[in-house]
Formats: sequence, C-alpha cells, structure tokens
Amino acid sequence: MSAEQVSSLCEQLVKAVTVIMDPASTQRYRLEALKFCEEFKEKCPICVPCGLKLAEKTQTAIVRHFGLQILEHVVKFRWNNMPRLEKVYLKNNVMGLISSGTLSILEEESHIKDVLSRIVVEMIKREWPQHWPDMLKELDTLSKQGETQTELVMFILLRLAEDVVTFQTLPTQRRRDIQQTLTQNMEKIFSFLLTALQQNVNKYRRMVGAPQEQEALTTPQKADLAQEPKAQANCRVGIAALNTLAGYIDWVALSHITADNCKLLEMLCLLLNEPELQIGAAECLLIAVSRKGKLEDRKPLMVLFGDVAMHYILTAAQTADGGGLVEKHYVFLKRLCQVLCALGSQLCALIGSDSDVETPANFGKYLDSFLAFTTHPSQFLRSSTQITWGALFRHEILSRDPLLLAMIPKYLRASMTNLVKVGFPSKTDSASCEYSRFDFDSDEDFNAFFNSFRAQQGEVMRMACRLDPRTGFQMAGEWLRYQLTAPVDPGPMNSKTGEGLCSVFSPSFVQWDAMTFFSESVISQMFRTLDKDEIPVNDGIDLLQLVLNFETKDPLILSCVLTNVSALFPFVTYRPEYLQQVLSKLFASVTFEVVEESKAPRTRAVKNVRRHACSSIIKMCRDYPQLVLPNFEMLYNHVKQLLSNELLLTQMEKCALMEALVLISNQFKDYERQKAFLEELMAPVAGLWLSPEMQRVLSDPEAFISYVGADNKTADPGLEDPSGLNRSRISFCVYTILGVVKRARWPAAAEEAKAGGFLVGYMPSGTPMYRNPCTEQVLKLLDNLLALIRTHNNLYTPEMVARLGETFAKALDMLEVEKNAILGLPQPLLELYDSPVYKTVLERMQGFFCTLYDNCFHILGNAGPSMQQDFYTVEGLATQLLSSAFINLNNIPDYRLRPMLRVFVKPLVLSCPPEYYETLICPMLGPLFTYLHVRLSQKWQVINQRSMLCEDDAVDDNPESQEMLEEQLVRLLTREVMDLITVCCVSKKGVEHNTTAAVDADDDEAMATEVTPPASAELTELGKCLMKQEDVCTALLITAYISLSWKDTLSCQRTTTQLCWPLLKQVLPGNLLPDAVSWFFISVLNGLQIHGQHDGCMAALVHLAFQIYEALRPRYAELKAVMEQVPDIQRDSLEQFDSKLLNPTLQKVADKRRKDHFKRLIAGCIGKSLGEQFRKEVHIRNLPSLFKKVKPSLEADVLENEDGEGLTALFEP
Repeated sequence: MSAEQVSSLCEQLVKAVTVIMDPASTQRYRLEALKFCEEFKEKCPICVPCGLKLAEKTQTAIVRHFGLQILEHVVKFRWNNMPRLEKVYLKNNVMGLISSGTLSILEEESHIKDVLSRIVVEMIKREWPQHWPDMLKELDTLSKQGETQTELVMFILLRLAEDVVTFQTLPTQRRRDIQQTLTQNMEKIFSFLLTALQQNVNKYRRMVGAPQEQEALTTPQKADLAQEPKAQANCRVGIAALNTLAGYIDWVALSHITADNCKLLEMLCLLLNEPELQIGAAECLLIAVSRKGKLEDRKPLMVLFGDVAMHYILTAAQTADGGGLVEKHYVFLKRLCQVLCALGSQLCALIGSDSDVETPANFGKYLDSFLAFTTHPSQFLRSSTQITWGALFRHEILSRDPLLLAMIPKYLRASMTNLVKVGFPSKTDSASCEYSRFDFDSDEDFNAFFNSFRAQQGEVMRMACRLDPRTGFQMAGEWLRYQLTAPVDPGPMNSKTGEGLCSVFSPSFVQWDAMTFFSESVISQMFRTLDKDEIPVNDGIDLLQLVLNFETKDPLILSCVLTNVSALFPFVTYRPEYLQQVLSKLFASVTFEVVEESKAPRTRAVKNVRRHACSSIIKMCRDYPQLVLPNFEMLYNHVKQLLSNELLLTQMEKCALMEALVLISNQFKDYERQKAFLEELMAPVAGLWLSPEMQRVLSDPEAFISYVGADNKTADPGLEDPSGLNRSRISFCVYTILGVVKRARWPAAAEEAKAGGFLVGYMPSGTPMYRNPCTEQVLKLLDNLLALIRTHNNLYTPEMVARLGETFAKALDMLEVEKNAILGLPQPLLELYDSPVYKTVLERMQGFFCTLYDNCFHILGNAGPSMQQDFYTVEGLATQLLSSAFINLNNIPDYRLRPMLRVFVKPLVLSCPPEYYETLICPMLGPLFTYLHVRLSQKWQVINQRSMLCEDDAVDDNPESQEMLEEQLVRLLTREVMDLITVCCVSKKGVEHNTTAAVDADDDEAMATEVTPPASAELTELGKCLMKQEDVCTALLITAYISLSWKDTLSCQRTTTQLCWPLLKQVLPGNLLPDAVSWFFISVLNGLQIHGQHDGCMAALVHLAFQIYEALRPRYAELKAVMEQVPDIQRDSLEQFDSKLLNPTLQKVADKRRKDHFKRLIAGCIGKSLGEQFRKEVHIRNLPSLFKKVKPSLEADVLENEDGEGLTALFEP
C-alpha cells in the first residue's frame, strides 16, 4: 500500500472530521462527512496505517482522537480476520504510541489518554494471557519511562478491571481466563500500584514542601517555580493510582488490602490530609471498609480504629470543615462521613460474632467524631449518619457499652435540632440552606428528602429511648414546657388563613412541629419500654395539664397541641379523672374556627384541625374503649347537641363523632342493647334516606342532578350555594352508613360473644357465625343505596352528561389533585395549608361526586366482613349488584372503575365464605371479567395504534397532556384488574412477590433466568369454581396471556410469575385446541419481544415459555412449527432439544441447562432496548483453554518464564 494513498486518504479524513466538528457546518455537509468517515471505518482495507498516521503527535487533538478511534474500531470489529503479522504490527505501534506517541502528562487531552488505553484493553481482551503472556511485563517496562506512561498504564489496568469484573462485557470463558490470570498476578499488580502511589506522592510532597510523615526531611524545601509542573505530574499519577486501586479494591481478595500490616490502609489514611489526593483516598478507603466477606478476613480492617488512623481521619474532617463551604471540601466530607458509617457497620458485624474482636479503645473518639457529622449544618450529612446510629443502638453488645449509653442524651439533643424543618435551598434563614443548594434542585426536592429523613430519625430515636427511656421523656417535657411559654413568631410570611397566624415556614411552627414529632416518638417508646409502676405518672399528668390549659387561635399550632394531647393520653389510664378535660379540649377543637361565624370558605389548615380533633376522639375510643365507656352517656349527649345544628359541622365530622360512639358501643357486649342504640343513632338517617322524596331523587338520574344542583346554568361562587344543603344530606346519610358498617362489631372473645347474644350458629365447617347489631338497620337502607349507585353510574350516559349545567359540565371529571397524583407531580408546599379546600363551585361539585362514589363502594366492600352471612344471603344479591354497581360500565371512566374494583369487588371476594361462591361470586365475576377483558383490549389497542402514529408525527411533549394521563390510567386499571384476577384465582402459599433474578455470580449464561415461580402457586377454590364455567375460563386465560404484550412492565411481570401458569395448568387435562395452544405460546413470545429488554420480565417470560413448551410439546407438534418461525433459530439445535424432550428414555439434563438451551433457541424473539437494537455486535473469540488438567506448577512457570518459551508467544518482541 503506497504512502501516497495513505496520505491522500488521510487528508480527506482530516477534512471530513473538521466538517463534522465545526459548529458552522450545515446539516447536509455534516451528514455527508459522517457517512464518509463511517464507510471508511467499515470498508477501507488500509485502516491501520491511516489510523496510525492520523494519531501522530503533529495532528490536532480532534484528528488524533479520530485516528485512535479508527484503530479501536479495527481491534473491536476486524481482529478475528486480521493476519497474525498485522496484529503484531498494530500492537507494537500502539505500545509505541504509549511510549512516545503522546504529549506529556500535563499537556495531553484526557480523551486521547482514554481512547489509547481502550485500544490496549480491547487487544488484551482478545489475546491475554494465552497469546500475549508478557503483557504485564511490557506495561511495567513502559511505566519505568516516566509519569506520562505510568498514568496510561494505570488507565489500562483500571479499564481492564472495569470491563472484565465490573461490567463483564465479554464472553464467559474469556472473562474467566482473564480474571483468573489477574487474580494470580494480583500481588504484582498491587505492589506496582502501591509503589507508584508511594513514590509519586513522596516526590510530590517533597516538591511542594509538605511536612513529611514518612521520610522526615531536615529542611522542608519550599516550592520552586521550575518544579511546579514536575510536582503536578507526580500528583496526577497519584490520582490515577488511587482511581485504579478503587477499581480493584472492590473485588480482590481481602488479603491484598490488608497485606503488610495494612500498609495500603495506612497510606490511604495519610493521604486524607493531602488536599489534591484526599477525595481519591477517601473513595478507596470507603470501598475497602465497605467490603463484605468472611468475618475472619475482615478483622484486620479494625486497624482503622487505631490511634494513628483515627487521628488522620479526624484531622482531615476538621480541616475540610474549617474553611467554610467549598464544594470540593464538602464532597470530601460526604465521603469521609460514608467511611465512618461503613466503619460502624464493620464494627457491628465483627463484635459479638464468633470472632474475638473487642470493643476498640477509640470507640469513644469514634462516637464523638460521628456525632460531629450528626450536628453538621448540612442536612444531607446529618441524614447519612442515621442508619449507623440505628445499628449501634440495636446492637446486642455495643448497645450496653457505657460510652454509647453516654452518647444517647447527646444524640437526642442533636435530634432536637435536626427535626426542625429548615434548610430550604431557596431560603437563607439557616446555615443549612447553602449546603442544601448543593444537594437539592428545588424546595419540593428538599421537602421530600426531609420527610423521609425525619421518619428515619423517629425510628432511631425510638431505639435510643429503648435504651434510656427516662432521658428522652425528660427532654421532651422540657421542650414542651418551653414551647408552651414561648411567644408566637409567625415570621415574615403571614398565613393567608388570618393576620398574625403561622404559615408552614414560620419560625414558631417549625419549632412546634419538631417538638411534637420528638415528644410523640419518645413518649410512645417510654410506655412500651418501662414497666407499669416505673412510668413517671405525675410528670406526665403535669404536662398534660399544661397542654390542656394552653389556648391558641392558630390552626397549625393547635394541630400540634392536639397531637401532644394524644401522645400524653396514655397517662390518663392512670388518672381517669382527667378524661373529661381531654374530651372537652378535643370537642372544642372539633368546631374550631379562626373567626367565629365566618362565611369565608375554611382553609385546609382549619379543616385539618377539625379533622385532627375528630380522629383523635376516634383513636381514643378505639384504643381505650374501656376507659371511655363510663362516660358514654355524657359523650352521647354532647354529640347529639353538636349534630342538632345542621350547619355547625361538615358531614364527615358528624360521622366521625358517630363512629366514635359506635366504637364505644362495641364495649356494651350486649346484642340487644347495642342494636337499640344503633337504631336510635341511625333514626335521623333512616328517616331522611327512606323518605319518599329521597327515594325519588336517588332512583332517577335527572331528579338527582337537579336535587344536587348540578344542572344550574350559572353559579356565582360568592352566592350561597342553594343546593349545598341537599348535597350535604345525601353525604351525611352515606357517611353514616359507612361509619356504622365499618365500626360496629361483635366481641372478639368467643365466650363474650356467646354470652352477649351475638352467636347464631355454626357453618358446616364448624366456623362460628355471628350477627352484627347493625345488620337490621343497614339492610333496611340497602335498596336505596343500590339505587343511588345505579343512578350515579347512569350519570355518565351521554344524555345525562348533556343535562349538566354549563358551570358543571366537568363535574364528573377528576379533581386536579387526583390528576397530579397519577402523573406524579408534587403538590406546591404552601398551597397545602393556606388554600381553601375547594377553590371553585365546580371543584366542590367534583369533590362531592368523587367522594360519594367512593363511599358507596366502601360501604359495599365493608358489608361482607361486617354483616357476613346476613349480607351474602340477601335475596337476589348477585342480580341486584349486577343491575346497580355494574350497569353502564361502558361509559364509566377508568378513574372511577379503578376504585370500584379495589374498594368493593376485591374485599367482597376476599371475605366471602366458599359456601356462597356458586350463588353470589361466580354469577357476578363471570360477566365482570368478560367485560374487563374486552375493555382493556380495546384501550391497549388504541394506545398501541397511537404510539405507531406518534413515531411519524412530532409528539406533544406536555407531560400533563390528556393522552399521557389516559395512558397512565389504563396502566393503573390494568394492574388493578390483573391484581383482582390473581387474588381471586391464585392462592398465595409461598408466592413471593420477589421477581428479582437470582444470578449465579460465576455464571452469566444464566443471565437472570432463574426466576422460578414457586411450585405451590395453586388455584384457589374460587379460581377452580370460575374456571369450570367455559366463558369465564376463556376470558381469564385470554386476559392473562394477552396482557403479556401490553406495554406495562409491572403488570407483565406479576401476571407472568403469579397467574399465567396456574390458569393454564388447570385446563391442561382437558382437550385444548391446537390453535389455542399455539396462541398461548405465541402470546408469551410476543411478550418477550415487547418486554425482553427488562431483565426481570425477560427471565419470567422465558421461564413461562419453557414451561409451556416442555408440558405441551409432546402432545402438540404445532408448537415446534411456532418455534421454527422464531427469527435466527438454529434448526439443528431445535431438533436436538426436541429429540431430548420427546425421548423419555434419555437421561434428563439438569433443568437449568435445558432452560439455557431453550433460551438460546428463542433469543431471536427477545426484545432489546432502543440503545441495543442497532449496536454492531462485537465478537470476541475464545482462546485455547488455560485450565486443562495440567501439572499445577506449569501454569505459574509459563507466566514467570522470562522469555515466554512455555507458550509460543504470538507477539514477538
């Protein structure tokens, strides 16, 4: 090949590369140039000489990089077909480039160094050790030339470890060969890395005049300007050595890390105080200290608790934190914090295990330094320490250590500061803010982080208080007393609720909020830990007294006060005389208003206080019913009085109070008495609900729309809503029925239930049958409830939607809050408390319809567990439900169908005794499943067609676009439906929801194929009952198998692992049509094509396809015909698999080997992600096996042999 040809081609290539990289080039020119370059790489026979010419030092960096890329391309894609001499020529030239073909270490561009090291690694992956035994020696020789070459050698070693061990980007046999040879030579590699690190660091420190720890120089020389570049070069090599070590420390034998009295760890600790190298050193230290493995091997890591190591770690931390916030120092501090956390984990693992590790002498020093991170202004650093504190407080031996116990008050004191929600990146009101600007993109981001950090702190504080409950309680008491007397500071941002009131950012509120969380965590733990007679009752009652006497008109603070009342309430069990005071405090808050008799809509903060008070009363009646029972009459009268004023409370608040009464009435333990009480309580509801007018309204959609005011043409938000009272009456009835059905129960103890007259007999299976005292009342109201559900479903018919007034045309749409939740959009922080609950009349109407619909189905969902046989035997219940809840489903939107399935159908099925499957469940589920199958298939068809069209058009990128919302809803509905079918049909015996693949660390042929659904996933009785009916059976099977190709990974994975096989297994004994069998198999292969790019799905689908083929191929030759259509299938391999499968006399190969063989057969069906689809395949050939059974010494001799005579070396020097 003449030099002229090479030169002229190179000129053209230089021009092309210049055009590609020139920002001013036109699109057309750039594409043409790109095409020319790509074609050259693919087809030109003289790539190597051209690449080498372009890579010369005289060219510009961009051109050199392209030249080296050409060489990399040659090694990756042409190596297998290159003649031996050409390989040798290329290899020698590349090594020559490392030796003398690059600029000096400080001048050379990093992308040049990177691509050069990649070329060498690609050659190593193809030829080492068999054909290139001297590779390590050659690298060693190169490194002796100077810093530039040493750095490149480091890059090569790091890249090699990443490709072979971390990313495993090469075939198994090659990977094993290389990894085992690396392991055999690890001592040399480590010694090379450590020597390079030590020498270069020493030179660097000598030149910059650092005080020497290792070699004391008599006169520290001050930095000389001429020596500056030399020092920088040594520093660069030091950094490269640390980066390379980081790539090896993770996986080499621990003995290399701890060799020579832990010399490596000592060096790393020393380097923590070297500003240029500290981050790399901390990185290495972190990886070393985080190592898992045998405890015995990890023992030497305890050297880091020694005086020297601790001294270096602490000095480094103090220095880094000393100079204010500098990004580099802050990153280092985070690493150091992680190192201390990992050290704590090692300590917890080693102490108390069988190893004889003692608590280190410096444990106290360690705890002090760890506490310094917990009290650092950075919220991120504070949160990083929590898991380790938890591990220490939980540890069997360390938790008894006096040093740790002495730390608890300090930790709790730190938590008192850390619980205060400050540090928003947009603010400047705390030292944490500037750190947060490094760590969080927005206030929402910080808010989400802080909420989970606070929950984590709560856990750890509870563990600390388990060890020392009194200290925690004492601190909580002090803080509570302080907060009760501190003046309220609303800060610069006033709440919109009223002048002078707190907003969520007010200084007073954040303190109250933190104190409340602290006292709640600490007090609840104290009651769990201390014995009854050790509880400080007097102190607790004093605090309760103070809280009850505290008055405030601020809704946010009052909410905190109520939480404190609840936290301190267990003390009342010791002093029941305080119950009256607690109740009056709570009842006063139920009717809380900022301005009495105000007509303005209540803000969310006010509504939260009222709701909080109601739920506190419910909680009290649920958890301490015996305590409240003596005061029942007083409570009842108080509630009656509140209920008598129709406008005083919202419907939800009224019902909450009624629920509290029902909970207490469960303590009567007397059927007749409780029944009489419930009858009296529900009399107003029954009167309203059964009145002729209500009956008319509930059963006629048109009358209903008019009654609730949804047909009004205009509605000025300022005017009193004339139909508001009507809506609230309907809500009141529905809420009350729900409250009673949910809360009324018979006594849990069988003896008490029998004595109280609740037992009515026994099932054939011997299970006792109880009657619920609310049954008679509720069943009386059932017809009208079903009428309301039917009417509500019919509102969605086009004619009824047309009847809605202009203002309310969207009354049946989703609320914005629901949309945001589905699209995963965060709520703005302030809006949560300051805005009215409903901003417009339309939103109020949407809220009414949405809540009403949900609550009706909640009643039906709770009716089964609550009234049991009395509900399931209601005459014609299946027919009644089909003609109400399941009517007009075609027009019901997905967002309404979802809650219906979740809150009504699922609980009804789960709580129904088998005796009623035939009469109730099957007649209802049969038509439902058939309908859902049709509906989902149509929805997914639309989505798939849309995505095919979208590929041609520009897609609307608005994340809130209607299409995106609809698609997400279809996904959620699909999951709901598949979950319902699974719950109905498959018993969960041992069915783990774990679908993560078990990958054999040594064998990636398995590639996560080991998702084996538990053998015990059997059909339930209900499942068998449903599968007996042909139309239902067909609907279930088709839904399960067709859903595998719907674009929802989560649903596909669950259905594949839990549902598909048990359903199909049930029909195997029958005579399936050959077409049906082929269809099932093809459905799974289609699923693979769509979801194959996701490992979990792919593994589960491969397993399912394998099960089907193995079970059905002997009976259906059609399956082989399907297999033959798999793209790129190897026919002979298929024949071999088939013959083994069909020949029962042959000894069966292990299950895993059969499955791997099968997976290779269907590989052509397995879908790839977009990034993988157009990648050019790299083929690396296996070399002659290194590990045949030879004399053990030979292997080592070959590698030690100076001249490499043991193997006829391919690469001759």
